[in-house]
Amino acid sequence: MKVLLIKDVYKLGRAGDVKKVADGYGRNFLLPQGYAVLATLGAMKQADRIRSQATVHRAQLNEEMGGIADKINGLVLTFASKAGETGKLYGSITSQMISEAINSKVGISLDRRAVETQPVRTLGEHKARVRLTMDLVPEIKIIVHREGESVAVPAASAAPASPAPAVVVEAVKSETPAESAETETAA
Repeated sequence: MKVLLIKDVYKLGRAGDVKKVADGYGRNFLLPQGYAVLATLGAMKQADRIRSQATVHRAQLNEEMGGIADKINGLVLTFASKAGETGKLYGSITSQMISEAINSKVGISLDRRAVETQPVRTLGEHKARVRLTMDLVPEIKIIVHREGESVAVPAASAAPASPAPAVVVEAVKSETPAESAETETAA
């Protein structure tokens, strides 16, 4: 089935393009949702008008979303999760969790389907892309660490990593005598 796209369709094409698609895809999704019309002679005459209107609309949308893209681009999200000894998570960090973290950090309303990533199932650094429009796709960094462990701040990555665990060890040591003093007074 040949269709003329009326709106931009992700992973298919831009408005005004003529595409050959599977019959079911065209009949059950593109046509009812208003993304496309059948590529008839009458529709083909309107293709240039559709392309020019879509270009104007796309430019306006990119301008509006440009500020949001600047806020999201380079964003670093950290997640604490339980993991096994090999670094494999018990569960995963999903696109829903990532979109909620972006929404709370930036203060926007982002749908989970805009986050392009596979579920994160290992500890470490991962990258994800946020599809705001067809042209604006900022990239974010996701850092997954074990629950209870501190994570190195990306800005302080040049500093040696050994002082941070020493601080944690000292904090644990200072709590232990205090706890023993409390148990002695209670006894």
